[in-house]
Amino acid sequence: MDFATSQRVQGLQQQIREFMDAEVFPNEAVYEEQIRDSGDPHHHPQIVEDLKAKAKAAGLWNLFLPDEEWGAGLTNLEYAPLAELMGQVSFAPEVFNCNAPDTGNMEVLAKYGTRAQQEQWLVPLLDGEIRSCFSMTEPAVASSDARNIQSRIERDGDEYVINGRKWWTSNAGRANCTVSIFMGITDPDADPHRQQSMIIVPLDTPGITTLRNLTVFGYEDPEGHMEMTFEDVRVPADNLLQEEGDGFRIAQGRLGPGRIHHCMRLIGLAERALGAMVRRVADREAFGKPIAQQGVVQEWIAESRCEIEQARLLTLKAAWMMDTVGNKAARTEIAAIKVIAPSMACRVIDRAIQAHGGMGVSQDSFLARGYAGARSLRLADGPDEVHKMSIAKGEFKRSLNS
Repeated sequence: MDFATSQRVQGLQQQIREFMDAEVFPNEAVYEEQIRDSGDPHHHPQIVEDLKAKAKAAGLWNLFLPDEEWGAGLTNLEYAPLAELMGQVSFAPEVFNCNAPDTGNMEVLAKYGTRAQQEQWLVPLLDGEIRSCFSMTEPAVASSDARNIQSRIERDGDEYVINGRKWWTSNAGRANCTVSIFMGITDPDADPHRQQSMIIVPLDTPGITTLRNLTVFGYEDPEGHMEMTFEDVRVPADNLLQEEGDGFRIAQGRLGPGRIHHCMRLIGLAERALGAMVRRVADREAFGKPIAQQGVVQEWIAESRCEIEQARLLTLKAAWMMDTVGNKAARTEIAAIKVIAPSMACRVIDRAIQAHGGMGVSQDSFLARGYAGARSLRLADGPDEVHKMSIAKGEFKRSLNS
């Protein structure tokens, strides 16, 4: 395994680092102010559009997509250090058009969409003109098993009729979120892995109702995590992705890159938290000496560095395997890092909160919101327990068949 970065990636790293320092970090407060002053928790701040224009002009755009026809043509391994830098600020990935769930939806459309679907939906997503959401999780079932999804997608002539209740539909709170990829049952009598399908649903279609936004530890995410109902929603049959019964297969293809992208960004967030912790303890004194000289604090710093490096190395290995042997062969490494990275980030951020005292749990620091986001990622794209079960199955297969 060779994790050395190419000259191209080194150049992009430097560009993104400079862009973050000059444009993103100085505008974190502006982002929050524009949302707060609007009176709408889902307001799309103008500062994001201003920064998107600058990033696009600088060529720092769609770096996540390895498809050279549509994206930058970077491998997963090459993208990892770039995503890490973007992960330091919650809205930064959107600035570079590398934000979830749009990235996953763009990958689906690039890989599984027809040319007509790509022209209608992928192109404006790649241009940053619209945003999208992914309607999969349901409140009535354990959605960690995608085969449990109960929403219906039923053929009626030249249309499909959609009925169901979804929640945690991230991004659906934004006014510029205009389309969803929806997962539901097309054939309840088929093999469990062939019952589900995916279909493209414009969000202005009659029959879609947004019930509420779900908060994360009380935080209102500007993008929204919406609970929605779909009642006799009709869309053209041409909106189906691939064939009926391909939904589970598409979901597996979509979630692999999405999971590792989350991990890449979490490493960046953990790095920022560690840096903030070090600066905080170096600047303050307690009980007659700098806090940095307290043994327990030095232990926090050392453990955080070790854990970040371990997570980074496994992320790079998983990315390298995705590039060299494919997502299916790398499923154990993807599952492992999806377990490790969010827990690591939670621990590092928690230590940083402790070092900051009261400030750490307040709105005066990024740490509290960062912790909420990191903790939620122990659930998103599959909870830890499902990934551990997958890892264990792989170990049984490897050991008992050898």
